[in-house]
Amino acid sequence: MEPKLRIHFEKELRQASEAEAKGHLQLAWHSLERAHILSQAHAWPHLQVHGAMFCFAWRRGNLSELAGQLPRLLLAAPGSWLGRAPLGNTGGANVGIFTPMPIPGDLQAIFQEAARQEGQGPPRQAP
Repeated sequence: MEPKLRIHFEKELRQASEAEAKGHLQLAWHSLERAHILSQAHAWPHLQVHGAMFCFAWRRGNLSELAGQLPRLLLAAPGSWLGRAPLGNTGGANVGIFTPMPIPGDLQAIFQEAARQEGQGPPRQAP
């Protein structure tokens, strides 16, 4: 994961943890979703986010989210390695596991800046 991308990824994970500690559960989940979008092309961070989502669901007693995270935990790393992770997908059980979604504009800008710093072309865009 490019350094610029990693900084934003870790920021989202940190914000999720801080928000949950303060009882701001929707904000915590939103930050996990954003971390998921940032991590999709990178096997370990992608798996890490699904682990965080699973743990969040466990702490909340959310059985449907727990069940939804199980296959995602199995498929996250291979999906990243093979370039099959659906771009923009927020990673929760409330969305299809293979459904691409629009990437928020601020996250698109982070991807573009990271790609420029690495000398790569722009990232693929979700429909």
